[in-house]
Amino acid sequence: MADIDDFDLDRSTAQAWAEFQSRLSEVISLIDDTADLTIGTESGGNGPTPFVKLSSPQPGMIRCEAAGNAVLGDDFQLSAELLSDMERMGWRPPTVGGEQASATQAEEPTANLWIELPQLESDRISELAVAALRDVYGVQHPVFLAPDQLAEALQPMRALVEPDPSSELLMGGIGLRSTMPHNQQHLNDLVDAELGEIYGHLPIRDADGDVAIRVGSTMLFLRTSSDGQEIVLFAPVVHDISGRSRAAEVLNDLNVEARWVKFQLIRDRVFVTLSVLSRPFVPAHLRQAVRILSDVADGIDNELAAKLNGRTTFSDHD
Repeated sequence: MADIDDFDLDRSTAQAWAEFQSRLSEVISLIDDTADLTIGTESGGNGPTPFVKLSSPQPGMIRCEAAGNAVLGDDFQLSAELLSDMERMGWRPPTVGGEQASATQAEEPTANLWIELPQLESDRISELAVAALRDVYGVQHPVFLAPDQLAEALQPMRALVEPDPSSELLMGGIGLRSTMPHNQQHLNDLVDAELGEIYGHLPIRDADGDVAIRVGSTMLFLRTSSDGQEIVLFAPVVHDISGRSRAAEVLNDLNVEARWVKFQLIRDRVFVTLSVLSRPFVPAHLRQAVRILSDVADGIDNELAAKLNGRTTFSDHD
């Protein structure tokens, strides 16, 4: 069984950002003057959303711009405190537009905050870009970054799983194929390939092997069992609950009524989980599981948080 008792959302998120930053550093080290890279954000607010743009104005130099207030929508305006935080990190103020503009600071006019560093300092550039996205613009996880150029540039290059005739089973007349995984790694490869088909890019796994999947404004996670026989999808829906006895009663009632999914209380968090048998692995079953769990998690989190006096995953908190 793929146990989720050890799952820690904060640790998983930190690992995902570290992995993203590492990949971004590699991409920056290869940027030239043939193309720019824009990393956008997706949000339900009004007006233009935050972004970070990377370019190479001259060989060996990288310019990174972070959206300033002159180009951001009303819902995304940066406070004076956040602007000061950006400058303390090393970002320079805009050169045009706005009270902080200084036309003598850069050769290229821009309404955005900006830095220019040698390409050899790709680690430093990626660190500043991630700090802007995560700490200033408030992107809570890399899966919430807009996948325009991101999909091609920042995903690991891994070959799709080659068909293995000895382990495939032809199902019915609709041409669905199932595959018998040899082990956990083979199952992970099959899952990654299918998620790549769904989302257009291969997923990011954290150090524990968990995959984060964005579904609208929420996230699901996926992990496989060590024996390759099971895929578990899970979503932390309520955090910091008060009263475990009350929570146990509520979740017991939910589990009596629930079909497919199971509600679990792990320390002070409530998870909703769904287990998918994976011997054989059937891609359609994974797609169905993602849809079912996302519908449940997105549909019950606010109500359950209110009932248990907790908070949802992406509610505002310190």
